Amino acid sequence: MSTLVECVPNFSEGRDKAKVDAIIEAMKVDGVYLLDREMDADHNRCVITLVGEREPIQEAAIRGVGKAAELIDLNKHQGAHPRMGAADVVPFIPIDGVTIEDCVAMARHVGEQIWKRYQIPVYLYEAAATSPERQNLENIRRGQFEGIRADIATNPARKPDFGEPRVHPTAGATVVGARKFLIAYNVFLSTPDVDIAKKIAKAVRFSTGGMRFVKGAGFLVRGMAQVSMNLTDFEQTPIHRVFEMVKREAARYGVIPVSSEIVGLIPKKALEAAAEWFLQVENFDSSLILENRLAAAMGGKMSIGGLRAGVEPFIEQLAAPTATPGGGSAAAASGAMAAGLATMVATMSRGKKAYVQHERELSAAIARLSQLREELKAAIDADADSYSAVMKAYKQAKESANADGIIDAAMKQATTVPLSVAECAREVAGIVEKLLPITSPNMKSDLTTAIALARAAIEGALANVDINLSSIKDVAFAAEIRKKADAVKG
Repeated sequence: MSTLVECVPNFSEGRDKAKVDAIIEAMKVDGVYLLDREMDADHNRCVITLVGEREPIQEAAIRGVGKAAELIDLNKHQGAHPRMGAADVVPFIPIDGVTIEDCVAMARHVGEQIWKRYQIPVYLYEAAATSPERQNLENIRRGQFEGIRADIATNPARKPDFGEPRVHPTAGATVVGARKFLIAYNVFLSTPDVDIAKKIAKAVRFSTGGMRFVKGAGFLVRGMAQVSMNLTDFEQTPIHRVFEMVKREAARYGVIPVSSEIVGLIPKKALEAAAEWFLQVENFDSSLILENRLAAAMGGKMSIGGLRAGVEPFIEQLAAPTATPGGGSAAAASGAMAAGLATMVATMSRGKKAYVQHERELSAAIARLSQLREELKAAIDADADSYSAVMKAYKQAKESANADGIIDAAMKQATTVPLSVAECAREVAGIVEKLLPITSPNMKSDLTTAIALARAAIEGALANVDINLSSIKDVAFAAEIRKKADAVKG
């Protein structure tokens, strides 16, 4: 299955085009594409937007950090935007065929490689954070390069996730993470008074009582006060609401927004929502947009939705008159879906004020569910492969003096795979039960579905274990497997 990941590295250089060109050149890797580049001289910062397959985009990011370390000296860097590294922040965002947990694994790999190759310490943030206080970038970057350099060796809270407690002498430290799509959105005001921008940012950002999923600060940019914001979940706090709040707060100080800007890219869905809000179109939905209607009309089956397009081939293979994939693969898929649903619920609850006291349990559940999901996904193919191995063994047995031994070996493998599925699904079900009281009650139906899927996986997998055991002549092996199966049944 193809994977598509977005990476949006921010480098502390927005004035020297040649240096930015060199960094982009270093990130040229097959399978990675440059979507956008933004340079801001006032902030002295550039934002590069890349998209690509899971493996090559990791290497592209690592190389970009290395080139930035060669070209950027933070001892000489000055700009409006806070910074702690030549390559300041490197987030990975899931687009297609990957999950946020996959991007967490990518962030950890990239962070480890940045230290190994370039001796630049790395901190993990957002979904990849190793502690709740490091989920927010501003907590990690507090004090900037100079402040971190001063106390990284003596303050345990400054200890990096990868590397020794010392900054790179010129490249500082880098923050790597995984997150949802972020909109970098700036509003310019009709005043040069940066204090007004700072007051508005304080009113708007969530950390000081403002809007959820909004981070903000005030700067002086091109002679105008600017409210600089990051919208971390535009679906729950849409961009038009943020603009309206900035406008309302600005009126308190006798100023107005004169323009706004998007740094990097913005999803079409965010602009559609803004259009509906400002135009007040009755009964608006995305199908009223010409290009969307054309895509739906010309897309065939794919227009029905990406979800169906993804699962339909597997369902049709199950329906085909062939032995594989069969019940064992379906059981594994059911368990993987259960783990996926549970991960979604835990992730959406983690970080919310109502569940902050359960942060540790939610993070642990997410990490373990990610491992279980991978094991169960792998078992979808492993079950089918083990059945094929049994068929092959029966054919080989016809020409061998050790027929029973050949068949028994294949049957043992075909039995251990569904047993593993049952054990994994049982663990998933247990985690789901623990999530029920510490996650949003609005998502109880998702956890109910997860439990049902996990139980189906257990029952189906154990049925495969039972039918395979009836053909195994190794009595001791069969007894041990039955003991483990009984343990799963509880």
